[in-house]
Amino acid sequence: MSVQQSTDVDELLTSPEFYRDPYPAFHRLRAEDPVHWSDAWGGWVLTRYDDIEKALRDFRRFTKAGHVTKALDDLPQDVLAKIGPLRQNFSVGMPQTEPPEHTRVRGLISKAFTPAIVESTSERIQALVERLIDTVAQKGEIDLVADFAFPLPAIVVAEMLGFPTENLDQIKAWSDGIVSFHGSGRADPERVLKSNQAFVEMRDWLRELFEERRGRPKDDLVSSLVAVEEEGAKLTETELVATCITLLTAGHETTTGLITNGMLALLHHPEQRRLLEEDPDLIESAVDEFLRYDPPFQRTWRLAAEDIELRGKRIQKGQVVSQMLGAASRDPDQFPDPDRLDITRPDITHFAFGFGVHYCLGAGLAHREAEIAIPTLLRRLPGLKMAVDEPQWKANITFHMPESMPLEFERSAG
Repeated sequence: MSVQQSTDVDELLTSPEFYRDPYPAFHRLRAEDPVHWSDAWGGWVLTRYDDIEKALRDFRRFTKAGHVTKALDDLPQDVLAKIGPLRQNFSVGMPQTEPPEHTRVRGLISKAFTPAIVESTSERIQALVERLIDTVAQKGEIDLVADFAFPLPAIVVAEMLGFPTENLDQIKAWSDGIVSFHGSGRADPERVLKSNQAFVEMRDWLRELFEERRGRPKDDLVSSLVAVEEEGAKLTETELVATCITLLTAGHETTTGLITNGMLALLHHPEQRRLLEEDPDLIESAVDEFLRYDPPFQRTWRLAAEDIELRGKRIQKGQVVSQMLGAASRDPDQFPDPDRLDITRPDITHFAFGFGVHYCLGAGLAHREAEIAIPTLLRRLPGLKMAVDEPQWKANITFHMPESMPLEFERSAG
């Protein structure tokens, strides 16, 4: 790829159009430069399925240890001096470590997300879905994000953790603020400062909650983690804070995007929508196809733990390597006719929830929420259609999902 071509691609990767539809850029990179150095992002960009699978699988050569703090360390010194709390948070916990540290923390919380526990939440999820739809059924309109796709998973994960659900709007504001600096290829000083402020506020709120649970433990995950933290060697307070924030943000962000992106895909493909409405048993494979077709979590990244040769390129030790999960999902070498939505597609092995040791603990829960939410929306809101030409997309290269998605439907007579 020539210098001019590389510059053109970087312009694509930083354009507003990329937030809305990243797939043309992915197709171009996969064909022309699948191991691409991006000056705009300050690292390598991988877009082929097999390269991404190798990177996700090989945590010894492609490591998450220090991958966030590496991005923050490139900021000006005056900014670094102000973001110590955020930097400390992103130096511990499951997403920032590899085995054995990662295994230790993951083991403490994995029992909360077993298939049996996920299945036991189904009745509660259905009740929440019905309640949220009841609030809009007579209005004839809904913002799918604000009225449904955010509150549903946020309430579910908050109840599992033991967070008071009356704080959901504030928790969302903190969560959005904390992860906002992930939205650009290079860490943006203004975004990072806002993320640090959001983190400090949420950390202080969590500390008050932890103190309350120490005095009055409940049957929830926060109480269990606080008890482990008091044992000393198993979980530090810094890890406790980081773990709770990770579970909360991951527990609702991806599921919100799964529901909105899945519904948007069905609205844009009426034949697939009819197929699902005629045969609701297709929902399990449909959810996997939604996750492949337009995954809400588009990008993860690692650091090269050593010099690595890949497709004739030399990745140097310490350099950032972004795995574009959405690009892997549209790789024609892995998925025939990848730009076509097909809810009957067999053998879908996508990376929407990660892969290997960092596979998302909450994947089963997110899947179950979507399996319940999407068919119920179609059943309860007849004539559902877009109220605008396009939803408002989140300005973020990591999380690909609408910020707002106004829909119209036939009002309930009840």
